[in-house]
Amino acid sequence: MTSASEKTQAAKPLVLSIDAMGGDRGPATIVAGLALFAKRNKQAKFILHGPAAELETLVDKRQLGKRVEIRDATGVVSMHDKPSSVMRTGQNTSMWSALDSVRDGKAAVAVSCGNTGALMLLSMVRLRKLPGVNRPAIAVLWPSRNPQGFNVMLDVGADIRADAQDLLKYALMGASYARNGLSLPTPRVGLLNVGTEEHKGRAELKQAHELITAQADANGFEFVGFVEGGDISGSRCDVIVTDGFTGNIALKTGEGTASLIGQFLREAFAYSPLSRVAALLSLTSLKRLQARIDPRRKNGGVFLGLNGTVVKSHGAADATGVAAAVELAYDLAQSGFGDRLAARIASAANAAGMAATTEPTDQKKDGTNS
Repeated sequence: MTSASEKTQAAKPLVLSIDAMGGDRGPATIVAGLALFAKRNKQAKFILHGPAAELETLVDKRQLGKRVEIRDATGVVSMHDKPSSVMRTGQNTSMWSALDSVRDGKAAVAVSCGNTGALMLLSMVRLRKLPGVNRPAIAVLWPSRNPQGFNVMLDVGADIRADAQDLLKYALMGASYARNGLSLPTPRVGLLNVGTEEHKGRAELKQAHELITAQADANGFEFVGFVEGGDISGSRCDVIVTDGFTGNIALKTGEGTASLIGQFLREAFAYSPLSRVAALLSLTSLKRLQARIDPRRKNGGVFLGLNGTVVKSHGAADATGVAAAVELAYDLAQSGFGDRLAARIASAANAAGMAATTEPTDQKKDGTNS
């Protein structure tokens, strides 16, 4: 039988912390995106961070007053600000305020369209890293041929370096994200490399291959081994693990290629009167294709490995993109993703510690290995 306290907790709305000043299009677009999401979800509430006088007008215009609490923050982190400078002087910014709402337990997730480097640095300092995580990662959803329509890829730019232990943690975090964000009970994880053969790749990749293989069964995912660039959007795996340098280049290359193909299609269909007629006849199919590859549908990179969930929306996102990022944040919070991820990392760290402490017992009395 459900207790009164459990019923109260279940009915309690989730609160999301929104940085209203980070996007290229200004706070009006952020509030418009918030309103789009609010129409679809009647339960969520929001803490909106930015200049109070300006935000009050925008919130009233969208009739969100009863669901939004405004926190006055006059400072703005621009896309050109250095993260170290923001760390020193950004206490009055909307980004800082948005993260502090999560840190103080007032909100479940923070969402920002702002400067990625500054947001990551502030997130690490204000929220702190999970025990056992050396380098947090940014995970994105990549359109794929899998039934769920997307694959998880990480890291895509939080840190250009990653050793074998970091890649193992990325595998654990990516599998947890796929399990909670894409409803995949047993995600398939692949390690990005220059080939699928086990003898290929840098030394840290080969070591990571061994570590991930050893942890797969205990952590509820299937490790498919090394994968190549073509598998990022393929159906061989659900999670692609790589370092932030490689991942960011792959992400930007994918975005640029998609934009180029879109431009080529428009030029092809406008080439002649006959091709324009063909475009009209295939309009429904073209709209279906556009909807499937539209980056706004799953806009938002998730910062993993922190004591709190942060969703980074694209800086140039329009209202549709902002609404998608807020929806992603809400879904992760509703699933209890942050707590589950922390438990998964702690369990893996404990297992690694136990393995390390038992290793000396495998030696013979004369000190040689058995």
